[in-house]
Amino acid sequence: MNKGDHTRQVILDEAARIASQVGLGGLTIGTLAARTQLSKSGLFAHFRSKESLQEQVLAYTTSRFIDLVVRPALQAPRGEPRVRELFERWLAWCRDDLPGGCLFFQAAMELDDQPGPARDRLVHDQRDWLDTIARVFRTGIDEGAFRPDADPAQFAQDLDGVLLAYTLTSRLLRDAVAEDRARRAFGALLVAARQPTLVTP
Repeated sequence: MNKGDHTRQVILDEAARIASQVGLGGLTIGTLAARTQLSKSGLFAHFRSKESLQEQVLAYTTSRFIDLVVRPALQAPRGEPRVRELFERWLAWCRDDLPGGCLFFQAAMELDDQPGPARDRLVHDQRDWLDTIARVFRTGIDEGAFRPDADPAQFAQDLDGVLLAYTLTSRLLRDAVAEDRARRAFGALLVAARQPTLVTP
């Protein structure tokens, strides 16, 4: 990685931290310049506009999410172990990654009614994420771990809902048992999806 790439990574890392706390709308070139001790003109050379900065922060965060959550989870054995690994890494991401919590959750609340490149980017990445969950679950069906009539798209939406609820209850409500509840909800999804155990007389 050359010096320019390293500087850009440092800038985007700090921008993601800021956006997780104040939202993409609250992320400004001026605030970022103050936090990184770089000049506004230097930052404009990197991003050109606030809108470009927002879009690139989302792209950078998605890349980190893939590196920290998706790729390692795909190394787990196919079937339920891989689904569990995906859940555990995703839960850790929501809990530990940024000071303001999951940037995707923050951005979804902020951009749902704001057309533009940042929203388009978020919608694309969210659809990719749901497709990833569904594909991982489908491999579990292929391995015989889950019922053949189970709906991968439904499982993906339900699991996404568990983590969205966890983010809300843990951060906004400061619920001390939010993680325990998320784990129980995830466990219930697995129980409902598993192949029934054959009982021999």
